[in-house]
Amino acid sequence: MYFASDNWAGAHPLVAERLVKAAGSYSVPYGEGQTDRKVQKTLSEIFERDVSVFFVGTGTAANALSLASLARPASVIFCHPRAHVMHEGGAVELMTNGGKLVPARPCGPGASKIDPEGLTKAIAPYLSTDASVGNRIAFTLSQATEAGTIYSVEEIAALSSVAHSAGLKVHMDGARFSNAIAALGVTPAEMTWKAGIDILSLGGTKNGCWCAEAIVFFNPDDAAALPVLRKRAGHLFSKSSFISTQFDRWLENGLWLDLARHANGMGEKIAAAVRASGHARLAWETGSNQQFAIMSDEAAAAIRAAGATFHDWPAPDGFDGLGPGEAIRRLIACFATTDEDVERLAALL
Repeated sequence: MYFASDNWAGAHPLVAERLVKAAGSYSVPYGEGQTDRKVQKTLSEIFERDVSVFFVGTGTAANALSLASLARPASVIFCHPRAHVMHEGGAVELMTNGGKLVPARPCGPGASKIDPEGLTKAIAPYLSTDASVGNRIAFTLSQATEAGTIYSVEEIAALSSVAHSAGLKVHMDGARFSNAIAALGVTPAEMTWKAGIDILSLGGTKNGCWCAEAIVFFNPDDAAALPVLRKRAGHLFSKSSFISTQFDRWLENGLWLDLARHANGMGEKIAAAVRASGHARLAWETGSNQQFAIMSDEAAAAIRAAGATFHDWPAPDGFDGLGPGEAIRRLIACFATTDEDVERLAALL
């Protein structure tokens, strides 16, 4: 029973099958092959405008290089205090040549989101005319969030408006982008550039791919620095076609959304099992494939001993819903989670 992370599952059989087929063929290297170009065309169709696409191997590279493409001397980037970019080994700081990540005040379920007021207050001390505080360049948000919640299109648009008014570009960390699209039932265009997103880190790894991430620029002019940055970072793979091949099958016939809907559906079944349990309760509602349950250390140990894997989750600042000996546990469903997995977990709960 693997509920620790959606990174644990391997590749979906259809993606793996396509990779095996590609292994017996020849392709132009370094992102210039037929499949690379085909996926860029497909993504332009999905996003309803011409986009520039750069394939990389990890979400960390996608996030760091996205923000590095905007870098200026002493760059300032605003984010959630527990955003993934804050926990990527200093990759953003390295790739932006010493950029500074400034957290904005969180709010909402699990203190998982940023609202326009919080972002405005975070930006205010960093005046564009004050050389002593550096150059503010970007705001980055995660969709879905690290706490499993999902920004509505209206929330994204409101935050983008604040950022753009301050001269910032807006980046979306879309490691679980497909889960958010499936949950909201909106189009990729509606959740990105139509709501003010300038750059997207599009993740396939957590949703059926083996190792496939892409940086999507909705204004190709913003991508001018990316070719050199990607090469310098060691993410211009000679056999880039093995990444684009994964995206090619993942996007084909809406597989990416089918897998996300399945993961979200399994997540809701986990939430229902927690709600029905006498030994656990939900810390907050998410609406995605990530669920957060409060249970005692004793109960968590017993469930782990029975074969379930999951991680503990630090309580958000100000969270007062824990009793003695209790903690928050993160339970994540993925494209490979089965009804049997959830039923066994429910029985343990």
